[in-house]
Amino acid sequence: MNSTSILMILAGLVVGVGASFSGLGGGFLMVPLLLLLGYAVGTSFLAILVISISALVAHNKLANVDYRIGILLGVGGVVGAQVGARLVEHVSTASFKRIFAGILVGLAAYLFFQK
Repeated sequence: MNSTSILMILAGLVVGVGASFSGLGGGFLMVPLLLLLGYAVGTSFLAILVISISALVAHNKLANVDYRIGILLGVGGVVGAQVGARLVEHVSTASFKRIFAGILVGLAAYLFFQK
């Protein structure tokens, strides 16, 4: 196993803990990490899928899953993902990074000032 593989496994471990612990999903950590390492955004979705399924199984055992709400959000998410994947083709990488950074800063501010 090479050093890149070990780094990816360790990064996945950190993202998995952060995603499952916070409930925010793996994207808020995985996307910036993969962009930093030079991988495409699409790669993060596969990693997030695997992490999310694992977190779902663990939280289901703790009875922390509302399947009705999850399915409703998922239906909207499927439509939004199709639209977003087509829209991102028209946004430069630099603009995408700024937009994503703005979302992360907004989320951080919300969490920081939340009572």
